[in-house]
Amino acid sequence: MIEQNITISHETLAIWFVFSGDKMLIPKENSHLLKCRWQNLAFAHAYKQQIVKIGSYKELPCLLVDMGNETIDEEDLALVGLRSVLNECSDTFFGIAARSWQVALFIRTHRFCGQCGSKMQQVDWEMAMQCMRCSHRCYPRISPCIIVAIRNKDKILLAQGKSQQSRNMYSIIAGFVESGETLEQAVHREVFEEVGIKVKNLKYFASQPWPFPHALMMGYLADFDSCDIQVDGKEILRAGWFDISELPNIPPKLSIAGQLIEQTITEIQQSSC
Repeated sequence: MIEQNITISHETLAIWFVFSGDKMLIPKENSHLLKCRWQNLAFAHAYKQQIVKIGSYKELPCLLVDMGNETIDEEDLALVGLRSVLNECSDTFFGIAARSWQVALFIRTHRFCGQCGSKMQQVDWEMAMQCMRCSHRCYPRISPCIIVAIRNKDKILLAQGKSQQSRNMYSIIAGFVESGETLEQAVHREVFEEVGIKVKNLKYFASQPWPFPHALMMGYLADFDSCDIQVDGKEILRAGWFDISELPNIPPKLSIAGQLIEQTITEIQQSSC
């Protein structure tokens, strides 16, 4: 549960999620956990009234401090992107870090009312921003997305988008759900738009919050149905059917993309036994 207006003393020991720009502050050595007492975060004390409790981890409270774009220069601390944290932590901790960033981004982008332009204020009974002039209230944005692993006999479809080119990474097909669509309709549309094929036998797999910046990924497994691969050339640069013994650089297993790929590999191996 997310709590605001909490009481913080100098002796409060917690795990701190401190953001500057789009990066998170972590120790330079030993751990991705910034675990310390409030008195040790002197550079953040001006933000005491804006602290938000995000949850708990290993019996310690997890507290958010968003410093906007303020520069942080601490000898023993470093600013890193959330994707770096993803590669080094447990799924439980990453989930809390993801929630922290989504809450920070929500508060940053809702300082003024989108209806009348007046200044918004945080309410103290739920995570929301409200305009005291026209009573317009906003809640954290969650954007539904689908992501699907597609199997063709003993091969899996992998594609490379523009954002993955510099890392030479391949992944599976994903996209935002449009207004009026079901999740299943979004799967069929996104797959056909991005790689020009049709799929069948959709099977729901799992979901995962994804803080880049505020997505909720709904994962599916599917089988190839028909048509030849034709990439759109905009979002997808290249795509192909890959043998599971010759996979390129793919997402880590902590991500739902990595989990869907792993599940598809498992099903291919089981069917070949």
